[in-house]
Amino acid sequence: MRTELEFLRTQGVSEALIADVERFSNQYPVEDSVKNRLAEPPIPFYGREVLEMAAAALLQGENLLLTGAKATGKNVLAENLAFIFGRPVYNVSFHVNTSSAELIGTDTFRNNEVELRKGSIYQCAQYGGFGILDEINMAKNDAVSVLHATLDYRRSIDVPGYDKIDLHPAARFIGTMNYGYAGTKELNEALVSRFLVIDMPPQNEETLGYILEQIFPDMKRRAKEQWMGIFLDLQIKAENAEISTKALDLRGLMAAARTVRQGLSPALALQMGIVNKCFDMFEKEIVRDVVVTRIPEDWTREDVF
Repeated sequence: MRTELEFLRTQGVSEALIADVERFSNQYPVEDSVKNRLAEPPIPFYGREVLEMAAAALLQGENLLLTGAKATGKNVLAENLAFIFGRPVYNVSFHVNTSSAELIGTDTFRNNEVELRKGSIYQCAQYGGFGILDEINMAKNDAVSVLHATLDYRRSIDVPGYDKIDLHPAARFIGTMNYGYAGTKELNEALVSRFLVIDMPPQNEETLGYILEQIFPDMKRRAKEQWMGIFLDLQIKAENAEISTKALDLRGLMAAARTVRQGLSPALALQMGIVNKCFDMFEKEIVRDVVVTRIPEDWTREDVF
């Protein structure tokens, strides 16, 4: 049993699914040339039902679309799935200038002849990787046309001027999207129909406790409770539209804990990781009040670790 799969067993994921994931990874070994794209995610994902839905879909050859509010772990889940399935990762961050050429490839002159410099989607299709399509609802029409072909049931891409490429049987694509960000738009029905959709649940005390325990096993219980409390308090305020989601930053919270471990005072660490993410003075005061309520000013590293 691969050690990566123990991560699923500790969360009570179905043994039948775990066995199928192991068979999948054994059936499709990763080529040596792309083994550098195998990586253990820095943050574990906790959530048995979501993991079971995602694994079942991927085993059946489906692609996933992860939706939901900020800090629900969409990218963390995508990275964890690639790790669990033992697949190389190809990240595509969509923005207004992402074109089909970047996804499939562009002509380049090498060894006195024109050849294709392969893009992320092409390489993912060729080597059986997991393509993480970040902020897919920011993709412009030119890029969406490539996704339509790639995610189609025919599983093949026609590269103009070159050959058709058939997707590797292990290749999968996982899209992520946030609602309401600047530059985003509604996904058309044709694109959404090519995915199975998981609406990510918000973080709760159980999921946050698991994450903190995995990343900071030496964090003291009281400090862990306050760290979780800061995030949950901010999450409630964001849901009630009292603040924006800028300060609702799980990565920032983890980074603050790391700087405390390095020796920085918790107050200063959380100022960098959470409070200073807000640029509106009124909002910053609200966030600062949440942090000060939870973390005494005189706390030191020894109060946390």
